[in-house]
Amino acid sequence: MGHVPEPPHSSTLIGWREWVRLPGTDVRWMKAKIDTGARTSSLHAFDVEELTRDGREWVRFSVHPWQHSDEDAVVLERPVHDRRLVRSSNGHEQERIVVQLDLVLVRRRLTAEVTLADRDAMGFRMLVGREALERGYVVDSRRSWVGGRPRRLVRDKNAGR
Repeated sequence: MGHVPEPPHSSTLIGWREWVRLPGTDVRWMKAKIDTGARTSSLHAFDVEELTRDGREWVRFSVHPWQHSDEDAVVLERPVHDRRLVRSSNGHEQERIVVQLDLVLVRRRLTAEVTLADRDAMGFRMLVGREALERGYVVDSRRSWVGGRPRRLVRDKNAGR
């Protein structure tokens, strides 16, 4: 059996679900599932429109930050970073657009590669995958909201109340 390295001393403990922020956007809070089974992070996106800007591929898409709600849609534009064939949990393969997004996860800011997907029927509008977690996060599957939670008003809105 191979040696398993210890996590770096700068590791940040996170739970199986956390609130994230997308700084520089109007998405101030979004619930995310921490998914060690997924390589790349994924974001619920709709009205996806591919563009060309200064000879580069860009994508414009909308995000619903609140679970179980179509309110407060936010439109984002990002350069297309990559395209990847992704296998969903039901085994279906689909090519997805990949963008780079800044995230704040448990008080740390990082840039993550994020696939755009229709996650409307899923419990979480965002998944944070292994590539983002490799930057010094350790997941405790018994815990939730290690990074704290927004005020109750925000949490209630996210619950669809």
